[in-house]
Amino acid sequence: MVKVLITGSNGQVGSCLVKQLQSCPEIEFLAVDRNELDITSEQDVIKTVNEFLPNIIINAAAHTAVDKAEDEVELSYAINRDGPKYLAQAAEKVGATILHISTDYIFAGDKQGLYSESDPVNPQGVYGESKLAGEKAVINACSHHIILRTAWVFGENGNNFVKTMLRLAQQRDSLGIVADQFGGPTYAGDIAAALIKIAKTITDSKNTFNSDNYGIYHFSGVPHVSWCEFAQVIFDKAIEQKVLVKSPDVNGIKTEEYPTSAKRPANSKLNTQKITIVFNIPASDWQSALNHLSDYA
Repeated sequence: MVKVLITGSNGQVGSCLVKQLQSCPEIEFLAVDRNELDITSEQDVIKTVNEFLPNIIINAAAHTAVDKAEDEVELSYAINRDGPKYLAQAAEKVGATILHISTDYIFAGDKQGLYSESDPVNPQGVYGESKLAGEKAVINACSHHIILRTAWVFGENGNNFVKTMLRLAQQRDSLGIVADQFGGPTYAGDIAAALIKIAKTITDSKNTFNSDNYGIYHFSGVPHVSWCEFAQVIFDKAIEQKVLVKSPDVNGIKTEEYPTSAKRPANSKLNTQKITIVFNIPASDWQSALNHLSDYA
């Protein structure tokens, strides 16, 4: 029996992990949210890990409020760096593998083309800096680690772009949406499925997992689009599914016309070839994930 510990179980990815693992009888899992496990407490992490003794720890907990992070610096580093470090250290002590979710924000976003796992990192704000610090902490603390960088996450739970667009569409006749930032929208359910497949691959006794395959992987959606294009697809599908009666007019605007506390990457396009080659995991089909928009309402 494979034992999996999930942190951040009420978040976008965490809730999908819980739902999907319920149909995996070969996996025993313990799912905890921040009320049940404060990952910023080293003693609490050690206690939980030593009691449950997982084979796999999936860290889906994070401080993801990008703009708030500019003011909540200590909290961002506590959750995005210290928590992952404590989980990774605990994983190393019990011989577990840690799967840790990271972000496109660790890049500057000024590259032409797709970002690969080996490209230089250069975060532009506190959120990205704290997530990069978390990556480094996990790598240094646990020899058996998988870091999954993703981007533009959306799902049925939590706050995200899809839900915001559906809400605004009912309130306004026209919307100005940023058209000069590009990335791959990624369905939280696909991230969860990818993490479960990785966990199963690593713990499958029939296959000896090559230790050279531990490390960093990119996983996000295709095709790559701008936020403006993403919004238009959401509205088109919402009309088709009768979730919306009418679509607002979508006007593309420049980043400087929508000022935010934290700088956003202009290019968040991730190259997902490595995860496909190693784990046979395709990129997230984000358009298919929008075929049941009534679940987002």
